[in-house]
Formats: sequence, C-alpha cells, structure tokens
Amino acid sequence: MEAENILLGPVLTEKASTATEKLQQIAFNVAVDANKYTIRDAVQSTYGVTVTNVRTMVVAGKLKRRGSSMGRRPKWKKALVTLQQGDKIDFYATE
Repeated sequence: MEAENILLGPVLTEKASTATEKLQQIAFNVAVDANKYTIRDAVQSTYGVTVTNVRTMVVAGKLKRRGSSMGRRPKWKKALVTLQQGDKIDFYATE
C-alpha cells in the first residue's frame, strides 16, 4: 500500500486539537485494512517526523434515517499517532 492510500486525512476536531497540544498526538483517518506498522511508516515518510507510538481504533458507523428508510454510515478507522518530543505537524500553516 502506498502512503497516500493509507492516510486518508487528519481528524481536525476540538478533542484532537487538545490531544495535539497536550500529548503530542495527531489523529488520522486511515484505511480500514492498515496496521500500526504501515501507518507509522506512512506518517514518517509523508511528514518527515519521528513516530514513537501508534494507537488504532475502528469507529462504528452511525445509524441514520432518511424518511421511512434506515441506513448506516460506513465504519472507519482512526489512528492516534504520538510524535517524538520536538516534532510537529501543522495542518493550518500558510506558506
């Protein structure tokens, strides 16, 4: 798998921003079949940082209703990547 197929995008929520500031953790939306080792390699090669820890979780899809029909959003996988002290990824930088 290529790095662009593993990392689908960052999770930019208030809770993820707090984890970034306090714990040096970045949250990513990743491919469901990706494992911790491929996620670590993809983050290190894409952003040029050193990853010390990767935690993953599969988020269940929400049950949604539209009119009289019920449906479910797809499940997705989230990875919490801990960076080495001093490394930083800034998604809001303007150059």
